[in-house]
Amino acid sequence: MKTSADPVRDYLSAVEREGSALPADRRQELLADLAEHIEVTRAERPDAPIGEVLAELGDPRTIAATALAEAGSALPGAPARSGAGAPLRRGKVHPLVPLLMLTLSLPFMMVFPDLPGPLFGVLFRITGAVLLCTSVHWTAVQKTTGVLLTAVLPSAVIATWNLSGAPAGTPSLVANLITLALLAGAAAWLWRVRRA
Repeated sequence: MKTSADPVRDYLSAVEREGSALPADRRQELLADLAEHIEVTRAERPDAPIGEVLAELGDPRTIAATALAEAGSALPGAPARSGAGAPLRRGKVHPLVPLLMLTLSLPFMMVFPDLPGPLFGVLFRITGAVLLCTSVHWTAVQKTTGVLLTAVLPSAVIATWNLSGAPAGTPSLVANLITLALLAGAAAWLWRVRRA
């Protein structure tokens, strides 16, 4: 079996082959965007294996299918959308939104300890976790780690604290501040490792 010396060329050829139903100009635009993204990622992380960079982009078949779906949903006569990053930025939600929702869920509970505060805090935490999981800005491992650190672990700590019957006061304030620091740290990490 013959192996290629250039995995980037093979990857782009696979995208081109899978996207053969796209108009030629849109297909070339897609390939140029992918090539540029690969180049930028390699410059930012020169030690990253090329296989890892290509895996983060996704399966060529999926990228082509998404581009085909986007091309099919364009209205006739409508101006073409900007192709800069189109195959990579399929998500409609800015990556800061889920991070803020996850981080601000605890302050809502702390500042408004009566009924609306905990309810909004739980809704923020659930919505933030769902938006994080459905985002295209992180890999599956980063999403899982993020949800565990920002939603599951703080919820488990709060539930354990509440079920233990510990008195409210300074120890709970310290626990809440430590949990808030964990949320902020995990959100900062997710922001740093997000895809452009």
